Amino acid sequence: MSEIPRIDRRRPENRLAYRAAIDRPRLALPGAKAVAVWPVVNVEHWLIDHPMPRQILVPPTAATLLPDVPNWAWHEYGMRVGFWRFLEAFAVRGIRPTLSINGSVCTAYPRVAAAAHAAGWEFMAHGFEQVPTHRIEDQPGMIARTVAAIRDLTGAAPRGWLGPGLTETLDTPDHLKAAGIEYVGDFVVDDRPARIATAHGPLVAMPYSVELNDIPLLAIQHHRADEFVERALAQCDRLAREAVGDGPLSGAKIMSFAIHPYITGVPHRIGLLERLLDALLARPDVVFLQGGELLDWYLGTGDDA
Repeated sequence: MSEIPRIDRRRPENRLAYRAAIDRPRLALPGAKAVAVWPVVNVEHWLIDHPMPRQILVPPTAATLLPDVPNWAWHEYGMRVGFWRFLEAFAVRGIRPTLSINGSVCTAYPRVAAAAHAAGWEFMAHGFEQVPTHRIEDQPGMIARTVAAIRDLTGAAPRGWLGPGLTETLDTPDHLKAAGIEYVGDFVVDDRPARIATAHGPLVAMPYSVELNDIPLLAIQHHRADEFVERALAQCDRLAREAVGDGPLSGAKIMSFAIHPYITGVPHRIGLLERLLDALLARPDVVFLQGGELLDWYLGTGDDA
């Protein structure tokens, strides 16, 4: 007799059981809003000793050269200048985003981390340094170090996690849950949260965005900058219509967008962020929420998907 293959419960299709959106119960957001907008600002620590996570200027012959000064400086501009444009844009509009933050930013860029904390931004752990999770030999140690760095600065452990570049191994969800993480943004599978099975109880998959994200949109696909605003407003329009309609996809929706100081924080793009925020604020059917607020809302709905 042939041996029955063992089910690897670490695989994402087993951790995150398939459930069609049309089969999920209709949920309602606070205040009867149609769409919860979840803005995420990413701040990272790029080490000059390593190849840069992204490149705006490819070296001659496309060789990887170390140190990569121009691309390191490209990112550094975001931390020195672009971040402060973000801080002002959100502050004057009364919006508190989620900050996806490498743990080492707390000590490498303490001015940035302290300003975000003082402004009431939620801290979502984003690895310790901007290094793919697959290259980390001791994942539990890296996760613990990241959580500790954020706790030391803010006084509270982060509830959420976003892998650097959304990278995870098959074991990462188990390590995250064991460390006290409650939600992750790496599994973008629905317009609302879903549950991920781990060896230590469920995590919640929060619908982060790879479509409304300035890295793929502007740095990889090289769209015009205003495509970001057009795409975000089109997505919000569609989600809102579905949310309040009688169709099979009715009910509360979440729309996240992700920005980086070295991309959207530059002078010729920051106005587009301001335009997007103003357009979303003008909508009576939209509410801005942080990741932890979305988590509390979702857990309170009783939805077990």
